[in-house]
Amino acid sequence: MPVRIIEDKCKGCTLCIGACPFGALEMVNRVAVMNENCTHCGACIDSCNFDAIIEEKIETEEKDLSAYKGVWVFAEQRQGELMPVAAELLGEGRKIANEIGVELSAVLLGNKVDGLAKDLIAYGADKVYVANDRLLETFTTDGYTKVMTEMINEYKPEIVLVGATHIGRDLAPRVAARVGTGLTADCTTLEVDAEDKKLLQTRPAFGGNIMATIICPNHRPQMSTVRPGVMEKAERNDSNTGEVINFNVSLDEEELRTKVLEIIKEAKGNVNIQEADFIVSGGRGVGTKDGFQLLEKLAKKLNGVVGASRAAVDQGWIDHDFQVGQTGKTVRPQIYIACGISGAIQHLAGMQDADYIIAINKNPDAPIFKVADYGIVGDLNDVIPNIIEALDNVDDITKAFAEAAATN
Repeated sequence: MPVRIIEDKCKGCTLCIGACPFGALEMVNRVAVMNENCTHCGACIDSCNFDAIIEEKIETEEKDLSAYKGVWVFAEQRQGELMPVAAELLGEGRKIANEIGVELSAVLLGNKVDGLAKDLIAYGADKVYVANDRLLETFTTDGYTKVMTEMINEYKPEIVLVGATHIGRDLAPRVAARVGTGLTADCTTLEVDAEDKKLLQTRPAFGGNIMATIICPNHRPQMSTVRPGVMEKAERNDSNTGEVINFNVSLDEEELRTKVLEIIKEAKGNVNIQEADFIVSGGRGVGTKDGFQLLEKLAKKLNGVVGASRAAVDQGWIDHDFQVGQTGKTVRPQIYIACGISGAIQHLAGMQDADYIIAINKNPDAPIFKVADYGIVGDLNDVIPNIIEALDNVDDITKAFAEAAATN
């Protein structure tokens, strides 16, 4: 809200100076003058008794919202390999597209990535827009932003979904700014308003203590980034048919302010925590970095991986790559074992959709037990060895945990 002072009406009363919480006003020759501290909050407007401070309206070009149709999913690929989040977004995008009665499309940027189009169609895309260019072979903010913006301006999708990955979090806000729309980041739920078919975009707010539902009624497209691991993947069906549309890329090397010289992959022998069926996760109750060795033994027994709460990561006991929760990763394993984790809402946001949740905690009143399918009250250093021993003698893992819960 731009604010303007009408000098002829200003009486120099200084009421606005006292009302401004940012020290953005000062008197010059008995006339109020704004400085660079102004945030356009409007407090000075309410304080002025002489109508000398007004809100200055800026005329903006209104969009024809009816011209925007269809749901788009940004199909992230790296070095010719589709990222799992693409299938997740296509699964969610299909539900939304069916509900509002439009087509579901995937957007694929890269170099010589035509072969991935058939995979996207197999995952449910009605159309795949492909942009091939040597300057798109590796992600650059400038290159991908320019091409994605041009595609949106030309084809006018109603909804655009992007994975909240490192690439997506860089790309989506820049594209949203270029096309003149809003962006809801890190969504965990997407729904459609039954009355007017607006996209209802829900995300954690205030440190995860509340869930905020955000709408974009006056601008298009409606854009969201979605946390990987939150949505269910679309089922692959190789008999699906769809249309591939090649987009003519107009991109010069001079337009790219960064250049990728070399890609060096970090050597990691660990399974992607978001792809694991079994996760043994530790929190502050594990006690020490060495305490995670016991969790690793159980994870190995289950052919799973180790995870952690933010408290354990902040202590330096385990790398951030293994963090589960609002500020970590969202996971949907078959079994999630929470060891020494109290169950803060920020952590629950990242693992509450697991098929089975088993909690091990010495505190019988720990919040984690409210969401757990099985709860074991006891010292994890005593409980976990018993579970490992029990797994040697039974084939049904879920049954083993149920028996362990009943005896502790």
